[in-house]
Amino acid sequence: MASHGPAEHLEHELAVLLRRANGISGQLARQLHPDLEPGAYGLMLQVALTGDARASDLAASLAIGKPTVSPQLAALERLGLIQRSPDAEDHRAHVVTLTPAGTAQVTQVRAARRAHVHQMLSGWSDEDVELLVGLLHRLNRTLARGTGEDTTSQG
Repeated sequence: MASHGPAEHLEHELAVLLRRANGISGQLARQLHPDLEPGAYGLMLQVALTGDARASDLAASLAIGKPTVSPQLAALERLGLIQRSPDAEDHRAHVVTLTPAGTAQVTQVRAARRAHVHQMLSGWSDEDVELLVGLLHRLNRTLARGTGEDTTSQG
């Protein structure tokens, strides 16, 4: 059997990580509401990070199409987790904001997510966690440059 190089090992581990992350996103979305799609949780997190945002800006920051974002925002609005209001600068657009209920839900789910991560990594040294954080940050910046994303983004 041929030896696999570091790039192949990385590709495999990233595929496993992404599959698991997608599963976790689905669980987190269901914690917000059983009928939410996994992407809705990511949208709420992005609104929490950025504050008021247009749907087109949310789509761009998450590197997804606006047609994907619109139904998710509509579902979040129906559940009372976000509100949309006319954009003062562009009356054709709407600004998305978390409602107090949405803010409370994001806070609750984030706390649960952080507790879960803390528990999962309880056997790791602080140095190993910091090493992973640094490498993931570097990888995210590299990936963002490759897609033209803003590399200073917190999301």
